[in-house]
Amino acid sequence: MHHVKSEPRNQIQFYCLDQLVEPDSFVRIIDFFVDSIDLKSFGFRHVTLKSEGRPPIHPAQLLKLYIYGYRYGVRSSRKLEREAKLNIEARWLLGEIVPSNKTIANFRKDNAEQFRAIFRKFVFLLKELDLIEGKTIAIDSFKVRAQNSLKNNYNQGKIYRHLDYIDNRIREYENALDQSDSEEEKAELSEKIKTQKVRKSKYEALETQLKETGKEQISTTDKDAQSVVLHRHITQVGYNVQASVDAKNKLITHFDTGSVNDTNALASVAIETKEILQVEKMDVLADKGYHTGEQIHQCEQNGITTYVSPKEPASNNPDIFPVSQFIYNPGNNTYTCPAGETLRTNGTLYTHSSKGYKSAYRFERYNNVAACKICPMQSNCTTSKKNGRNIDRSEYASLMEQNADRINQNKDYYKQRQQLAEHPWGTIKRQRGFDHVLTRGKTNVLGEVSLVFIGYNLTRCANIANGFERFKQLINSYIDAFCRVFMAQKAYFKPYCDIEISIPVFFHNNRKLNIQPCIML
Repeated sequence: MHHVKSEPRNQIQFYCLDQLVEPDSFVRIIDFFVDSIDLKSFGFRHVTLKSEGRPPIHPAQLLKLYIYGYRYGVRSSRKLEREAKLNIEARWLLGEIVPSNKTIANFRKDNAEQFRAIFRKFVFLLKELDLIEGKTIAIDSFKVRAQNSLKNNYNQGKIYRHLDYIDNRIREYENALDQSDSEEEKAELSEKIKTQKVRKSKYEALETQLKETGKEQISTTDKDAQSVVLHRHITQVGYNVQASVDAKNKLITHFDTGSVNDTNALASVAIETKEILQVEKMDVLADKGYHTGEQIHQCEQNGITTYVSPKEPASNNPDIFPVSQFIYNPGNNTYTCPAGETLRTNGTLYTHSSKGYKSAYRFERYNNVAACKICPMQSNCTTSKKNGRNIDRSEYASLMEQNADRINQNKDYYKQRQQLAEHPWGTIKRQRGFDHVLTRGKTNVLGEVSLVFIGYNLTRCANIANGFERFKQLINSYIDAFCRVFMAQKAYFKPYCDIEISIPVFFHNNRKLNIQPCIML
């Protein structure tokens, strides 16, 4: 019996990198995917060369490295440089090119918009390949930490606390200065007062900036980052990324970031997803965080049917009858209370506006003051003996009721939401370590998210196609079909008839190529 014997380290071996990379390795899909893109049309620099100067690294090589890195949770520019030196798959992908960490970092910083444009075009390709259906879409959000600490994030309350503390310290130092007889101590106290006044001017400037911008909070390191609740009661400064996922193959179709919560995000994400997928009608599944009458109304106006989990009616007093026990009568526009009395409205539309709403919403108020005053159930219904019980009905109430009915009648259909929307976020955050961003500013952060989502969709496509070769055949079969229609309808393409028909011609940012009806726009 003996141990497995290792090979001598100084033994000369003959091999090529291609033999060391598995035929179905994900890097082959990345290589094929990036080589299929007309990078110049997306605005990447150094695609074409000048006759003089030092030869640059082709942007395709750096894009491949980033997609590879974000797919496997290696995002730091220095770590990516190390991967390019030591990782066999990365060496194969780059053809033994080793970019410096500075080159890698600058590429990500300078091409955020290009990354997002590639993601959008990739979604269009997936729709053309029938991998995205566009019939049922789930919308959800996930939060990532920003490059901004919580102590460098301020709201009005936090600024007040700092100013109050500084004012108290200044008063203490001034009192001590008045009572001091030592010149050395006076000089020390004077310096401390000066320091506190400098700090005070900093917070006063932040307060002025907060008022001028009209924002609720301000971050000093990453100005676009906001204080968000990551999970439970843990608060960090970060981004709330909204995204939509198609039900057919769980492929991500659209994303954006805006407010710290989901209240006003449903309509914008749903409408943009519908436009990207070019469908006439669409169903949207979302959790109760998106349940807002105004947002449901906007979706209905744009041909989007909502399945949003209703929120429980809010009540400040658990000892009185909840709103759900008041029955609305659509025939005569009245409510019936638990005592059987009828509550009516005077037809006036009141306006309600509260912090966090994009715009005010209107409502009608229903009551029956005379009946409430003599009602034996008054103590269980209201604390106001003078005005009785008021029921406010939003102008969007009927749409919200229809939405609730759809949920109740299609419970199994709505259950898809969790597995569609939350599974990708778990994969991206847990397996690929995307729980924080490395860049600053909304544009650059969305560029990072694009790289993550491109890698995720590519992985899903590889799994759907059962490997690299079948994925390649799927793309090539579509291109072959496109070429046949192209030649048959060549008159539509006179401005482009001198272009060689290949994959990059399809994956072009400035053209929309569609084999049905095959008209270039």
